[in-house]
Amino acid sequence: MKKEIIISGFGGQGVLSMGKILAYSGLMDDKEVTWMPAYGPEQRGGTANVTVIVSDEKISSPILSKFDIAIVLNQPSLEKFEPKLKPGGILIYDGYGILNPPTRKDITVYRIDAMDKAAEMKNAKVFNMIVLGGLLKVAPVVSTSGVEKALYKTLPERHHAMIPLNMQAIEEGGKIIEQV
Repeated sequence: MKKEIIISGFGGQGVLSMGKILAYSGLMDDKEVTWMPAYGPEQRGGTANVTVIVSDEKISSPILSKFDIAIVLNQPSLEKFEPKLKPGGILIYDGYGILNPPTRKDITVYRIDAMDKAAEMKNAKVFNMIVLGGLLKVAPVVSTSGVEKALYKTLPERHHAMIPLNMQAIEEGGKIIEQV
């Protein structure tokens, strides 16, 4: 198994931390991983993306031009990365951030209303974990126990009290993701 994933959206949506948690989760599951963030000088509010590769075997290069999975959280990210998905790939988008939905017919498209669910959970900070939960439902590249271990590794100790809420957000994401 090798999955090449791009996660993209506005800075401040938790794109980079979602990628970091996904990569650490792979490590916790004894997989090979790469994590390569990219963002402009306007990190908050500008576009940010991160490439994560999770594999059972050695990874030859972290540089990719095509992806197996794209998670896009805003319209500019959809326009940039929808064409870079491999045929048969998976595209996940947040219904709140996309005005013109994906049009390709050779990929599987999922919508997740993570922004609405985060508001319902009364915590905007779990938005990215809801999206991650949706990803893990449709493409279980890492285990949820790996994610929980990764949260303890990546989050500062002062935020460890939030880990149960983050795990609940992952569970909720798995429930609300829908194939379009």
